[in-house]
Amino acid sequence: MNARDVALVVLAKAPCPGRVKTRLCPPCTPGDAAALAAAALADTLATVAATDARRRFLVLDGRPGRWVPPGFTVVPQEGHGLGERLGAAFAAVRGPAVLVGMDTPQLTPSLLGAAAASLARPGRDAVLGLACDGGYWCIGLREPDARVFAGVPMSTASTGDVQLARLRELGLVVELVPRLRDVDVFDDALAVAGEIPGSRFASTLASIAGQWVT
Repeated sequence: MNARDVALVVLAKAPCPGRVKTRLCPPCTPGDAAALAAAALADTLATVAATDARRRFLVLDGRPGRWVPPGFTVVPQEGHGLGERLGAAFAAVRGPAVLVGMDTPQLTPSLLGAAAASLARPGRDAVLGLACDGGYWCIGLREPDARVFAGVPMSTASTGDVQLARLRELGLVVELVPRLRDVDVFDDALAVAGEIPGSRFASTLASIAGQWVT
């Protein structure tokens, strides 16, 4: 197996006002938050599309639209909680896969490629990218296993540490990839946009901020 054999998966919600990035409100309106979510998702999908992965998936909560770029297989999300949805996403994709969310528009093809290459190395069972808020922005598994997510508390300050411990409890050899900052609250949005000037995300944030000062 090589890195191209590792599927790249984006787990996302369709960017509809009132359903995405609600923690950005205030200062954002629901429409502003949805626009930022759409921009973050577009940047993420473009990054995945720029890799040489043979298989690319969008595991989506909601209806796909014209915003889905070519080359992606769209799979509906299944399950009730985030843990179940993660497990179902890996089961649907089958085989080795690296999964990311829509909260890290600063993601680069080289970083994704490095995560896939780590998972493809002999003796590696999983990769994990911890996030600055205590969660994680990336997880990769050589084989689907619902036990990886069962009982792991999601969206807490200890989610990443608990997830790492669970992987190791299952006897999996885990490689950590670089830590990134998720866009959860508005300060996160400002910080991440500053890392990626010229991106869709940064341009959308600048447009929204410009409305507030005019």
